[in-house]
Amino acid sequence: MRGLIRLFAILPTVVGSLGAGVLALWPIGDAEPAAFPIGDPERGAYLARSGGCVSCHTNAAAKGPALAGGAPLDTPFGTFVPPNITPHPVAGIGRWTIQDFARAVRQGVSPEGDPYYPVFTYSFYAGFTDQDIADLWEAFRTVPPVAEAAPVHDVGFPFSFRSGLKLWRANYLDAPVTDALMGTSSPWNRGRVLVEGAAHCAACHTGRNLAGGLKDSARFAGNDDLPGGSKAPSILVADLVGRGFTVGNLSYALKSGLLPNGDAFGGSMAEVVAQGTSYFTDADREAIATYLLDPDGTGLVPAPGPLPTDTPMAGMDHSNMDMSNEN
Repeated sequence: MRGLIRLFAILPTVVGSLGAGVLALWPIGDAEPAAFPIGDPERGAYLARSGGCVSCHTNAAAKGPALAGGAPLDTPFGTFVPPNITPHPVAGIGRWTIQDFARAVRQGVSPEGDPYYPVFTYSFYAGFTDQDIADLWEAFRTVPPVAEAAPVHDVGFPFSFRSGLKLWRANYLDAPVTDALMGTSSPWNRGRVLVEGAAHCAACHTGRNLAGGLKDSARFAGNDDLPGGSKAPSILVADLVGRGFTVGNLSYALKSGLLPNGDAFGGSMAEVVAQGTSYFTDADREAIATYLLDPDGTGLVPAPGPLPTDTPMAGMDHSNMDMSNEN
């Protein structure tokens, strides 16, 4: 009887250990091409802006070097620090191959075969072409190497068990839908590529469940629990129209940070504008606005409502809003 009691006492540990071993051996990711096209660093630099690489991996508030590691992101799962992705051979990604880079960006898998935490928005980059990867790779190789590694993540058990992320991937990892829709305009299709892919708008403007997966039923409906306590308002059509947005003034807001009622973006969106969308072409900003205000591709954009006197952004800290960029 005592032996049976001991068996049941240790059974959860044994089963847990076996499960952990199986997860550790579970392979993830696919092989990347043996050869890539010649990359264009200028196009890659633009893609790095549109994909948020610069804003995430640069600690602008601390005036840190470009791509040398971003500001800490405080989440319910722990504190994550975007790593140094300069070409330094030790502190950065200087020893990577382009295949390592492609696997990380498109699949969220490290050169060692480990899954990256989904705080890295790799799922939105799954549709990047080989040319996109080559362009990004060449752009990153032009960045001055920084010898100081970013701090490691501060994540407690069980979230520190990276193999467990394989289960998360099986449940929540989906490639973005960015295919062109027949019968729609070129700006709409370009907007779809940016919003659903590189610009990963849903990553901030969609709430997450207890496992950190995006709530498909609340897509673009806003998120009150961003890292660091920031919030992202709804960007559903009705809410954008209700805040007085048109294609024209939403495009301008993405360039200047100014809202239709004269207020300005605050919080994390101010950084998105300052480090990202203010560098976009006018055509790309218009494409994003076109898609957000007509996500079904009907060709009909609702008339804006009266300008509100208050917005979800009003009263927020605008001190990080840099409007010096002219594009």
